Amino acid sequence: MSAGGDSLAPEPTGELREQAAAIRLLALDVDGVLTDGTVFYSEHGETLKAFNILDGLGLRLLREGGLATAIISARDSAPLRRRASDLAIDHVFLGCDNKITAWDELLARTGLSATEAAFVGDDLIDLPLLRRAGFAVAVANAHPAVQRRAHYVTRQAGGGGAVREIADLLLSARGTLQEAIARYASG
Repeated sequence: MSAGGDSLAPEPTGELREQAAAIRLLALDVDGVLTDGTVFYSEHGETLKAFNILDGLGLRLLREGGLATAIISARDSAPLRRRASDLAIDHVFLGCDNKITAWDELLARTGLSATEAAFVGDDLIDLPLLRRAGFAVAVANAHPAVQRRAHYVTRQAGGGGAVREIADLLLSARGTLQEAIARYASG
């Protein structure tokens, strides 16, 4: 069976496969990508964010497949710190007023080139990183200006499995998705 039949992502072909296969690092915005963008506040401040379990396993599969993961977010919150820790995200940049500075530091830390790094965003603040990434991804519910500048637009919405779709796509392009599925299927 093709990866597309066992995946949230379509089977990558041609230039998309080449771009995705070159990726060694997946960096993500958070609100609108790992979440649906909804922020809950109480009288004590931000209290809750909802994260999708499919996305979490997708990030785990990427790590198991040898890819590094990162978060670059303009926001900082206790729920976000907890989720990043739970997911064992390799590189975490929170409260970034300037995402470009964080991106440059991330590439320096990892020793990777921009062509080996993907970035996933949903809104205008993400455009500078999407322009720099070797593989720029917008979630299905991203701002139209962001979608127009992406190499790939997910079928799934941010917070609704988009990150898992990207993980499936990257693993499929590397030829390792079926191996990952088989590991889990065999128990």
